Parts: sequence; C-alpha cells; structure tokens
Amino acid sequence: MHRVAVTGWGLVSPWGSDPDVFQQAVLKGESAVKALSERADGPWPNRPAAWIEQFNPRDHFTAPQLSTLDRTSQFAMVASRNALQMASLDLKQINLNQCGVYVGTGMGSAGSLEATYHHFFAEQSRRLKPLTVPTAMANAAAAHIVIETQFAGPNVTFCSACASSAVAIGEAARKIRYGETTVMLAGGAEALLYPGVVHAWDALRTLAEIDSVDVSQSCKPFSKNRSGMVLGEGAAFFVLEEWDHAVTRGATILAELKGFASTSDSGHLTKPSCGGQARAMQAALRDANLQPEDIGYINAHGTGTQANDSTEAAAIQNVFGKYASQLPVSSTKAVHGHLLGGASALELLITIKTLQQGWAPPTAHLDVVDTDCALDHIVGAPRNISNLRYAMSNSFAFGGTSGVLIAAAAP
Repeated sequence: MHRVAVTGWGLVSPWGSDPDVFQQAVLKGESAVKALSERADGPWPNRPAAWIEQFNPRDHFTAPQLSTLDRTSQFAMVASRNALQMASLDLKQINLNQCGVYVGTGMGSAGSLEATYHHFFAEQSRRLKPLTVPTAMANAAAAHIVIETQFAGPNVTFCSACASSAVAIGEAARKIRYGETTVMLAGGAEALLYPGVVHAWDALRTLAEIDSVDVSQSCKPFSKNRSGMVLGEGAAFFVLEEWDHAVTRGATILAELKGFASTSDSGHLTKPSCGGQARAMQAALRDANLQPEDIGYINAHGTGTQANDSTEAAAIQNVFGKYASQLPVSSTKAVHGHLLGGASALELLITIKTLQQGWAPPTAHLDVVDTDCALDHIVGAPRNISNLRYAMSNSFAFGGTSGVLIAAAAP
C-alpha cells in the first residue's frame, strides 16, 4: 500500500482564492452570509445565502472557452489550476497516463440548466444554444480539467449530494494507495445560487430563516435556536500524490490523507441516520489504522438543521464514547454556507490548515448549545490544539451517503 501526500490545493471562495486569507476569515468567524433580497438578478425567496461576488470569469477564460463553461466548471478549473501551481507539478516531467481527475458535485451545471429552461419556457424560444448539453452535463467540470491538463488516467465525476467531494477525494486517494495512479487532482465544486434552484430548496423547508438582528448570523450549527442551512458556492481541489513520487521530485508535503470511508444509511431519502454516520467514522478510523483517541479535531458536517446536527452529535458520541466530551468539534458552514457537492473539499482544506497551524476554527454564532448536541464545541474564538496530529472531516448527504476523511499532519 502506498502513502498519499497532499502537495497542492486551490480554492474559489467568497474571500477569494488565497487559502491563507480564507482560513483567517474562517478562524475569525467572519461570515459571508447575506440576504438574497440584496441581489437584483432574480425573484429570490426571502432567505440568506453565501455567494461569491469578486469573481470575473473573463479574468480566467477566453470568450470561446466561456461558451461551454458553466459557473461550476469555472470554479472547478480555477481551483484546480491553483492546486497544480501550488504543487509545482511540471506536467512535462510526469507520466500523464498515471494521472487522473476525480470531481464531486451535487447539482452539476445548475446555472446552465436553469438558463435553458428560462429561455425555453419563459421566453418561449425554440432556438437553444447548440452546446447546451455539453455545457450542462454533470461531468463537464472534470472533462474540461482533463482536457486542459492532458491527464490521461481515470476521469470520474461523483454525485452523492453533500458527500460528493469527500467520496471523490477518498476514492482518488485509493487509486494512489493501490498503485493504480501516481497523481490525482481531486476536489469538488458547486454553483447553485439561481432563483429556481433556491426556491426548490426553500420548498424543502431546510433553509435557515434570516436572523432578525444580523443576517450574517443566520446559520447556527448545533445551536438551540438554529433554523436551517444556508446555501453557498465555490470550489476546492487538491493535488494528491504517491508519497515517494512527491519526495523524489522535492515537493512540499502539506499533509497525508490517512483514512477514508463511505457508507450508506439505507434508510430515508432525506432523514439522516446515526448508525450510518457512526459506521462511516468507525470505518475511516480502521482504514487509517487509528484509535478514536488519536483524532484531535473534527470538522463536522454541521449544517444547522435540527435533524442533521443532533444526529451527527449522537453519532460522534457513539463512536468516541467518553472521549467525545474532550474532542474539539466545529462546523464552518456558519460562515461560508453549504456548498453541497463542494462542501467536503472546502472543509478538508480547512481541516488540513488546522493541522498545519494548530488553530481550530470556532462554530460561529453558537451562543447556546442544544442539549441534543452536547460535544466539546469550539465557540467564540479559535482554539489552539497542541500536538495535533490527526483530524477528521465529516460529510453526510441526502440519499444516505456518508463520507469521512482523516488527514495527518505532514512530518
């Protein structure tokens, strides 16, 4: 079995594409959540969301490229480019047949589909863009990345709702661990903030109410007065590399991907299962050959919904037992929103930065912990965790898919 090194990462977020700036915002509990009513580009429901304003596609792509690039693909390509640049990976010096791309996304190219429906039904036009299908297909982002990089190994898009990018990253790591590839570019992207999509989510009654005092505090994971989740958008990608390959070429190793597991609740379509989540965490620990007490921090799924937060807290208590009361936990969705298919990747980046710096972010806006969510929550300010070696990142999805990743600090 081969070890898996993380040698690069890239992201697109409401705070830009600098991982350090992003992490500082998360550590400070600086929220990107606003009221959708502030936007003038659609009939929005009265809900909060976290969107990216400072992103101009023309800064990154030519006009011909943009004709086939949905916003999800744009985010994915920029984040993957940044990851490759950080890894200092010379594509002319590696075997491209041993390199692959795994992408996670929950709703794929939602913007292109919504624009097509609007064009067809609202405007009653029967002349649609000839490239509508390749632009809107769920695997478009992965396809564009492999065309640009010329990676000729496996190219797969994973669609497992909120666990999509956890599964993409975990399965990419397995390709390296079993010697099938040398380099994998893996991550997730989501851009679903369009009126029709948000109204559909609103109809599901899972979205948070706008906070009556401060809209930026509308998402309150694990809080007694939480009212739901807040949608976000963005992307994060990682360069995963076979350990010896990274060492030989002199790469900076940022962390090690130590464990991964994915399980199915095999139950309700939208109601989370404590048993399914617990099995995923236990399986990830076995995969990493670690004991529960080895984990020093958990970046929780923590969406801010009543059912999810209490279920995840119970699952953590189930797996970690008495140690759960001493295990620092936080959810960062309170500030960057829920990226659905891109959430796991963005939160893994936060988790690895936490391993690097020893400072874990708080769960913002958590004033009164719900009695059903009793854990060692990080609140108010970042917490310094000394000798932090292993951290876990949880992702639990509609459809019952659980994805858990465990990262280890670089030696």
